[in-house]
Amino acid sequence: MDLRKIKKLIDLLEESNLAEIEIKEGEESVRLARTPIGAVMHAAPAMAYAAPPAPAPVMPMQSPTESATGGTPKPHAQDLPAGHVVRAPMVGTFYASPAPDKPAFVAIGQAVKAGDTLGIIEAMKMFNPIEADTSGTVLAIQCESGQPVEFDQPLFVIG
Repeated sequence: MDLRKIKKLIDLLEESNLAEIEIKEGEESVRLARTPIGAVMHAAPAMAYAAPPAPAPVMPMQSPTESATGGTPKPHAQDLPAGHVVRAPMVGTFYASPAPDKPAFVAIGQAVKAGDTLGIIEAMKMFNPIEADTSGTVLAIQCESGQPVEFDQPLFVIG
């Protein structure tokens, strides 16, 4: 057997959690073990194992703004009219129309059906349509075109 193959086997044994490895090629055989064969295991001094340290408490991740201000301000229920709130599914830039010279997708008081495009959010050079997930009338538009939006930020209220 080639010495390079044996060296690779030794490396494999060291990298793994195997106690021993035996390889046979034709009539040749190589056996590698971490402990010598026939070693008396009870003669070795007993090792005391310490308990692993308790894991540190997991802290929720916060953005630098949240860390500096003490958290994310919660939207006040009285700021939004009663109805179904359509929230931003991602972080990005909100646009109310398909192009700067085009009219907005929707206006306050406009009737919409489920699946109608309400606006778009640009994220990483991709334009993602924000669709109504319920039918009704647009009661409020909570952001302006070109404004950055956060994940889960209220965008529209449909009643």
